[in-house]
Amino acid sequence: MRCGGNGAVAVTKPVRPLNALVWMPFGDRAVTLQFDIDDSGRPVSIQDTFAGHHDLGPSLAATRFAPTARTGCSITFTPNATSLASAEIADLISYTVEPISGQLPKQGWARIAQLDGGSGNCMTRPRPQPLLRAYPDFARMAGKPGVKEWTLVGYDIDAKGKPIQVRTLRGTGNEALEREAVKAVRNSRFTAGARQACRYPYWRSPEDVQAPPMPAPASGQENGCRVAEAWAVPPALRFPPAYARRRIDGWAILTYDVAPWGAVGNVKVVQAQPSDAFGRQAAQMLVAGKRAASEQGATGCVARVKFLNSAESSTELSGSEDFDAIF
Repeated sequence: MRCGGNGAVAVTKPVRPLNALVWMPFGDRAVTLQFDIDDSGRPVSIQDTFAGHHDLGPSLAATRFAPTARTGCSITFTPNATSLASAEIADLISYTVEPISGQLPKQGWARIAQLDGGSGNCMTRPRPQPLLRAYPDFARMAGKPGVKEWTLVGYDIDAKGKPIQVRTLRGTGNEALEREAVKAVRNSRFTAGARQACRYPYWRSPEDVQAPPMPAPASGQENGCRVAEAWAVPPALRFPPAYARRRIDGWAILTYDVAPWGAVGNVKVVQAQPSDAFGRQAAQMLVAGKRAASEQGATGCVARVKFLNSAESSTELSGSEDFDAIF
């Protein structure tokens, strides 16, 4: 990771990209992303050309650097490809929590089954069925912005269906989650019959990663565009999937024209943060919409699209339009 001619920059809160499955020889396919850093240490203006294909841009958006504004930064990701037979078991488990490129093959599950020495009969049919599955109170424990934390709990079951020998097998290190997950398994109950080497995962969804502040509408930016005509086909508000996975907020400001028959065209992204992926998603959203027909159409229209992971927003229509994609 470098910024201009200033060399390396300190990473204060790194976020590792998610594991992925690859079905062909991978080699040394390094990927470089360009971005800036604002004065809080947040990556902005990420040029995420690969959005939708992997987790590199979103993981960068959730990372934090030393709080010094910098421009012209780049980060290069180099893959560390390994076979299912030799992969770290924790990496295999984490993939089952976020299976971004298909289900984990049986060989991977067989490796996970080797935990606790690979012995036990918990998976032997008929498998024990939960009569009561307890869960932690996730809202009462702190989460990590942009990161789904998880823990895998191991336990045995006594003859009456009560969990015993409850223990943490692997996890991301969230002590509160591990503690509450163990308690939840102890409070669960199963169909009768002694079993050994059972396993169950719990995970805590990411906290939201807020976007940089969105600029206020420029005075007079609505000139030349009449927005009184209704949308015959309203834009479909969809979040960029890779960024929704990490609950990363974003926004985009776009300009567009409207043909007399209502088609939207000449869409241009003026600005998007924290990644250009939000601009591309907003552009796709607009062109899929259609205005009501009018005599002359319209030019110079402005759309301000907010991608939010909470419902604490409202939609306002004015000379320019605010669209909120809320998830």
